[in-house]
Amino acid sequence: MHYNYKYRLNPSERLTETLLYHVDTCRQLYNHVLYKLNKSDEIPARYEVQDTLPALKAWWDDLTDIHSKVLQMVVKRVYDNLSTLKAQKENGRAVGMLKWKPPREYRSLTYNQSGFELKNTSGRPTLWLSKIGEIPIHLHRDIPEDATIKQVTVKQEPTGEWFATFGIDVDETTPEKPVNPEKCVGIDVGILTYAHDTDGTAVGSLDLFDERERLERAQRDLSRKEHGSANWEKQRQIVAERHAQLKRKRRDFLHKLSNYYATEYDLVAVEDLDAKGLVELPGNSRNRAGAAWGTFLRLFEYKCERQGTHFVAVNPRGTTKECASCGVETDKPLWVREHSCPSCGFEADRDANAAWNILSRGLEDIGVGHSEIAPVETALPVDTDSVSAKGVLEAGSPCLKERTASAVSE
Repeated sequence: MHYNYKYRLNPSERLTETLLYHVDTCRQLYNHVLYKLNKSDEIPARYEVQDTLPALKAWWDDLTDIHSKVLQMVVKRVYDNLSTLKAQKENGRAVGMLKWKPPREYRSLTYNQSGFELKNTSGRPTLWLSKIGEIPIHLHRDIPEDATIKQVTVKQEPTGEWFATFGIDVDETTPEKPVNPEKCVGIDVGILTYAHDTDGTAVGSLDLFDERERLERAQRDLSRKEHGSANWEKQRQIVAERHAQLKRKRRDFLHKLSNYYATEYDLVAVEDLDAKGLVELPGNSRNRAGAAWGTFLRLFEYKCERQGTHFVAVNPRGTTKECASCGVETDKPLWVREHSCPSCGFEADRDANAAWNILSRGLEDIGVGHSEIAPVETALPVDTDSVSAKGVLEAGSPCLKERTASAVSE
């Protein structure tokens, strides 16, 4: 299986200057390749362009300071972007042409297959990069012993921090998914309540009010600075740090929540949400974007694959309106938080009803055996057990496990 491991780098001032020089040279090569392709009547194969790099070094002296594999990955980056642009065009989207990269939009370089090595120098771990040197690295977690490091991407974040991302392959057997899953759960995601499942557990959304306040205050201070001045650059870095804090806290929450469900259940059913389309809808788009449903589903999918858990993304259409007991649809405005079926009399929390519909559709889609329990027999007597997002963030998934266990015992 393929994983990415990300670590913090601590380069000295001299190494930082060298890294910035390498990154900027790669940016210029990117723009040069793009310029040549735009002038061509027919785009040549990527390997044909890579074969021209040795001749290019004859008159472009700066390229001789960069490792050959890094230069090849720059060409690959151009072609990958062209492929993405082509795919979007084929999907009917109005797209333009690739633009040249300014310095602020090109911040990384990639070593593929060779030119890098993890070392232990004077009792501390370092990352050796060809034609750059040894950079101290903070290995906060060990790389598996049976892992093969395929490539390393070094990137400077807008905060000024440097990180190395290792692409590794691990020789491990993926657990087989159970043919007849016993522990199944359906999850309805939202804004006020981030996740409401069929076991009666409701996880509140992450409270990032204080972090947003600090970010907005820093942005107001930045707007008062003279653009390009030393004070402006200092404040810009503070704004970037505030953005990074928001992102890290949100991703930590999503990692722990998705990991809990992937490890505790045999089958997980969720809504196949068009996260980008929902953000583009008018009204409340800020909260929908902050919920990061797309990121949550991506994390969920790969964690379930790693754990041998069935992951089923179902059609979300009508999951809120449809009665989980009899299937009759009832229109409910967003502010109505209780489901009451006029046909069969089934009553439940709005999100709990949607979660049961999601689980039912998930079981149908995957076509596996499961001992069905009618929601009318279980959803009514079980009280919702609320779990705060703060608890998930601070204590991790075990708090969810304890809450669920107590709900089941009751």
